[in-house]
Amino acid sequence: MFKPEVYKRRRENLKKLLSKGVYLIMGNNETPMNYPDNTYHFRQDSNFLYFYGLDIAGMAAIIDIDNDKEIIFANDVDIDDIIWMGPQPSVKELASKCLINETQPFSELVDYLQKSKKAGRKIHFLPPYKHDNMIYLNKVLGVPFEKMKEEASLEFILAVVALRNVKEQVEIEEIDKACNIGYLMHTTSMKMTKPGLYEREIAGVMEGVSLSYGSVPSFPIILTKNGQTLHNHYHGNKLKEGDLLLQDAGAQTPMYYASDNTRTLPVGGKFTSKQKDVYEIVLNSINGSIKLMKPRVKYLDVHLSASEILASGLKDLGLMKGDIKEAVKLGAHALFMPHGLGHMMGLDVHDMEDLGQINVGYDEETRPSDIFGTAFLRMGRELKPGYVLTNEPGIYFIPELIDIWKKERKFTDFINYDKLVAYRDFGGIRLEDDILITENGSRILGEKRIPISVEEVESFMRG
Repeated sequence: MFKPEVYKRRRENLKKLLSKGVYLIMGNNETPMNYPDNTYHFRQDSNFLYFYGLDIAGMAAIIDIDNDKEIIFANDVDIDDIIWMGPQPSVKELASKCLINETQPFSELVDYLQKSKKAGRKIHFLPPYKHDNMIYLNKVLGVPFEKMKEEASLEFILAVVALRNVKEQVEIEEIDKACNIGYLMHTTSMKMTKPGLYEREIAGVMEGVSLSYGSVPSFPIILTKNGQTLHNHYHGNKLKEGDLLLQDAGAQTPMYYASDNTRTLPVGGKFTSKQKDVYEIVLNSINGSIKLMKPRVKYLDVHLSASEILASGLKDLGLMKGDIKEAVKLGAHALFMPHGLGHMMGLDVHDMEDLGQINVGYDEETRPSDIFGTAFLRMGRELKPGYVLTNEPGIYFIPELIDIWKKERKFTDFINYDKLVAYRDFGGIRLEDDILITENGSRILGEKRIPISVEEVESFMRG
């Protein structure tokens, strides 16, 4: 946990953004894998962690604005728990770590909420994503399951987003730690990647690096020679000379702050001329667009600039043609990059996506696009100091998508379909860094940047 004052200050700042009523923050419960006592690794709700820091199952908290109350609801352990888990701190002791003075048994929460509701007071809650919390809200507040997101408090959501979007110095330090672990995960893979290995052997070691630093990876590792599938979690392929291995992986610290990086490696340690040509385009896109990342610039505009760099490079290869700005404006480049440039990152690798991506990455001034590719941009709003987000351009040759667009004669003014035949089995290349927006510009998070240039990657893999 951070110092107790951090959590108190966060709640005080939150209360300044809230109106009347009772604001409920649900923690998470243990989740069974196959029977109740065999559970997945516990993961506390990120909003509960942000405001209370307590990584304990079976908790909830309320902020009662009308009565100026803050209460944590949870149960003390009994002798059965102690037998299996050892002595545990009391709920009051835990609450003191985040400067909460009042605690009540979890069963009292029902009565508190129902009395408040009967008195005509509004109960504000955040959109639930765990089914047991959905069941609880349905039972206690009568919220229909199909209306959970609709009836969640937009006022509450926007207040939380406003605070969590801007990272405090203690959070930046944690994300730097996560990026340093991520560096070791990726460079370990670079040393391992050789013909004859199976993808799972490398993925397993990368996950082990993260575990050795006290926590699981920040998301299930993507590691594949079939990089044209954007989120490919199959790890059963055997690597051979000439393959490209795309690895998208991140660490999280024991306090759950995340990193998220992608590198694409030549199996055997040396890019072919063809691979190098495409790789350099993606490299130019990430390096060029990072330079544009600074306060008061919309990330939507950075995305479009990164896409123009990609499209211009593809034009030089003869795969695209025509007016590049017009091609990107219409979405022709999305045949090769059918996703957005990046997303917010922090306590969640896709920060606060449970609160609605439109609330996190967009605002009243900047709205999502409906153009294919750009429509998948999770973060478009104006950048501010303290924002942490990913920058992850890529070029992918997806045979199924190429076939559909070619059959429909889509964007024939911008795409040379005949020349794409030679790239059908190419796969995909993605590069990704984690970026902090500073007062005057931006910086790549972590002590060292993971090797990224052709020369750096080949040299590191040889070493």
